[in-house]
Amino acid sequence: MIAKLTRNFALAATAAMVLVATPSFAQRDPAYEAARTSGQIGEKTDGYLGIVGASTPALERIVNDINIKRRALYANRAQAANATLEEYAFTAGCIAILKTVPGEKYQAPDGSWQTRTSAPPTRDSRCPS
Repeated sequence: MIAKLTRNFALAATAAMVLVATPSFAQRDPAYEAARTSGQIGEKTDGYLGIVGASTPALERIVNDINIKRRALYANRAQAANATLEEYAFTAGCIAILKTVPGEKYQAPDGSWQTRTSAPPTRDSRCPS
């Protein structure tokens, strides 16, 4: 049990460092910021961005580009943390959802899209604290 908690903490710490770097990919693109602010895209529980509602080719390009970069980063960090890509991405998703700000969209554990309020987001019970 302690080994699992230690591993989850290590994954969370490493994922947090990745998420500090990950938004820099997107912050250079005003279209990403506009889509995020308007609620067209949001953070998913699996660590990747998702399209909320109707998809457009422009939104698909933004989301796919960022998700490809996230996957590459997650794969490198997962290997270094001796974790699977899925474990690492899930932990990164938990942290990304926690870092959303009021007005942004995120995926709840039941798969529904929620709008972040001033209250903490609803996260999966498996997320590290």
